[in-house]
Formats: sequence, structure tokens, C-alpha cells
Amino acid sequence: MPGTSPLAGRTAVVTGAARGLGAEMARALVRRGARVALLGLEEGELARTAAALPQGATHWWAVDVSDAAAMEETAVGVRSRFGSPSVVIGNAGIAEAGPFLDSDPRVWRRVVEINVVGSAMTARAFLPDLLRTQGYYLQMSSLAALAPAPLMSAYCASKSAAESFAQVLRAEVAHRGVGVGVAYLSWADTEMIRAGDTFTALRALRSALPWPASRSYPAPKFAERLVRGVESRSAAVYAQQWVRGVRLARPRLPPLVVLRSRRLMRYLEKNGGLMATGPLGAGGEAAVGGRAAGPSRLGPVREGGEAGR
Repeated sequence: MPGTSPLAGRTAVVTGAARGLGAEMARALVRRGARVALLGLEEGELARTAAALPQGATHWWAVDVSDAAAMEETAVGVRSRFGSPSVVIGNAGIAEAGPFLDSDPRVWRRVVEINVVGSAMTARAFLPDLLRTQGYYLQMSSLAALAPAPLMSAYCASKSAAESFAQVLRAEVAHRGVGVGVAYLSWADTEMIRAGDTFTALRALRSALPWPASRSYPAPKFAERLVRGVESRSAAVYAQQWVRGVRLARPRLPPLVVLRSRRLMRYLEKNGGLMATGPLGAGGEAAVGGRAAGPSRLGPVREGGEAGR
């Protein structure tokens, strides 16, 4: 609650805040009395998210997290408006699915660019602030980093890389008072996951998982648990406690996944269920479309609906 949380009066930055889990975490942070900078690609969605929150508690910047110069400019804008952040959540991420051989190399690369390079550029832009405030950086990872999933090569690779990046960053800055955590979660009920469920292969992939890994969980509940992890500056944050067990079993998972996948892949090949999805959901489409627009991509950084300084 505001006034009792260690986040009260602090500034937090959330990337991928236009929709889904990022927007839910922004709401949870505001409920705890934080000022929140919303970063994302979709100006209209960012504006709607900000408008639904108390006036003055948030401000939004439309920016491509993989663009180092744009992120540096955004960090200046956040610092000017709210002061140096104490919390940064690297949440921006997109996904695509399908057989690796049939995937569009441009889309595959963009998933890695947003999920890995974007995380690194986020940390690089705001790390000077976190050093000043002795703050905390939370990197969003996934169950996909712990267990390799067929048809999800770009997403699994990128989430594993983002996890490793955050662990290296933790080792580099811990002696300077900055905390770094990695968040692990399974299927959140977001627009991206619902988009994936429209494809036969992804529905089959999820239904083949043992319970409770096969079910979706409400995004607001995920957000509350993740923000509690931020409050405690945890090194590992679990959206569901059973994911902790999956992490412990990690070395044994790859051969089990291969064993269980043989039958599934044969079935999908036989029944024509294998196809590349392209970017999943409106957020993914915005990320790939923005990147394809040319060298300047999204144009100038947009701050609260006006051109950034």
C-alpha cells in the first residue's frame, strides 16, 4: 500500500508497458506509491495505460528499446521529469513460433534484438541512475529459458540469453549496491499468449505440458508477485512457486523435452500443423513493423505524446 511500500515515492521504469504484463506491473507499482515511466512502441496503448492511472503518477515515452541512442535520450527525459529511477524492469519482449527452418530470418532476428539487445540497452541507459540510487534492475525471463521448447527457438534462445546477461550484470554491480534480479514465469494470460493459442502447433505444444505448466495464469496476479519481488530486491523472482522446482531440475529437462517432442512433432507434420506464426500479437507486430520502417525506424523519441527533447 502507498506509504508502507519501500517503493513509495520512488521512480520506476517499465519497458514493454503499453499492454499485457508490463501495463499490469505499472499499475501495481503505482498502487504502491511509485512514479512510473512507461516505455514501449505503441503510442496509443501507452497513452491509454497512463490515462487509466492517477494523474501525475506516470508518463510515457514511445521508444524502441533496441535503439541505444533513443534509449539514452529517453533516460534523460525520465530523469528530467521524475528524477533518477530506483527500479528498472526490463519487460519488453516479443515472440514468434514455428519450425526454425521455416522461420522468417528477419522476424527471428527481431525477437532476439528486442528480447536480448533491448534488455542490454535498457540496462545501459539506466544503470548510471541505478548506481546513484543503489537501485534494482529486474530482467524478465521465462520458463522458456529453463526448458527448450520445440517451435520456439528464437524465444527460448533470447530468454536464456537475457537471463545470463542479468546474472553477469549482477556480478558486476553488486559491490556498488545495485541489485539485479531475474523473473521466471510461465504462461500469463496476455494478448501475446492468446494470439499464440490461435495456432494449432502452439495449442498442441502447451496442452502436451504436464499440469500446472499447461495452464495460463491471470496477468494481474503475476504482476503482484513480480512487484513483491521488486520490493524485496530478490535475485530470483518466481511468478509461480512451482517454477522454482523447474529451475532446480533444469539439467535434466533437455533430454526429457526431446523424448516428449518426438510424437508431437510427428503428429504436427502429418496433420499440417507446422507453420511459422510470424510475430505474435499486436505488440509483436508493432515491434517488427517499426524495425522494418527504415534506418530511423520510429522517428524521434516520443514523450507523453510530444516530440522528445
